[in-house]
Amino acid sequence: MIATRPKISAVGCYVPPGLLTNSDLEKMVQTSNEWILDRTGISERHIAAPEVATSDLATEAAKAALRQRGIDATELDAIIVCTVTPDMLFPSTACLVQHNLGATKAWGFDLVAACSGFVYGIVTGANFVMAGTHQKVLVIGSDTMSRIINYKDRATCVLFGDGAGAVLIEPALEDEQGLGFVDFIGEIDGAGGHYLRMPAGGSRMPATAETVAAAGHFVHQEGQQVFRYAVQKMPQICKALLERNGLTADDIDLMIPHQANLRIINATAERLGLPMSKVMVNIGHFGNTTAGTIPLATREAIEAGRLKKGDLVLMAAVGAGYTVGASLWRWAY
Repeated sequence: MIATRPKISAVGCYVPPGLLTNSDLEKMVQTSNEWILDRTGISERHIAAPEVATSDLATEAAKAALRQRGIDATELDAIIVCTVTPDMLFPSTACLVQHNLGATKAWGFDLVAACSGFVYGIVTGANFVMAGTHQKVLVIGSDTMSRIINYKDRATCVLFGDGAGAVLIEPALEDEQGLGFVDFIGEIDGAGGHYLRMPAGGSRMPATAETVAAAGHFVHQEGQQVFRYAVQKMPQICKALLERNGLTADDIDLMIPHQANLRIINATAERLGLPMSKVMVNIGHFGNTTAGTIPLATREAIEAGRLKKGDLVLMAAVGAGYTVGASLWRWAY
């Protein structure tokens, strides 16, 4: 039995103003607007200016969440930053964000799970609150994917954008019984790690002139392998989570999937038996912002009136690793 049920009490987001459209990409690589839209559903993506880093995006998203909740950063107990594009290997991006915010009482860390990072981050924050050791946990999904994308590789450069989203997790109030965190299932499958990775820059292949020349510091993806895995695993883990809680797709008010590819989202909804009217999609204007996609889509769903207090929300993602995660929440505001 959950003694202290965690809830999401605020959502804040930030995307850089710069845009990279399909028309722009047509001038950079051999592609077309029609080809990109047909295969991904993306028409544009936001790109950070050269002087802007992941911690900057994360800080702005965090400030937006704190403003919405009406609290000061000094009230935070912990900061979890979910990212695969940290400002640097160390110190952690969480340390940089903590300093930027002036969150003097917070500890924190970075969480690396690629596109599943935000789903893993919110369940981690929820467990801190459930344990009774934390009252306010800030979970941020933030990535500047443009820094690790090869804009000569048309298979990957059309997919990714930059952006960040932050949520505040804290205990539900006495009159909010039944609202908040419900359950989570996660999986990893390291056998698939080869199919989506950044080969160089770590201890296996430290940075050298040769690794840079060989484009080892960019995203490398075997698209068909990743697509097949995602189409299989996303609905599979969602079904397992629903069944464990005695639920069916009919009980879901809104699904907020990771926004990697419109075809993956459509296939997942079809296999779950969910009409697209119950699925949040905003990939067209943001692309794949990795850990940022679900909070960005959540904020948009709230603003559009598609996510309301009491709604049962299913969040799910598949990412490099492979990582897989699905989480259920009864929306609290």
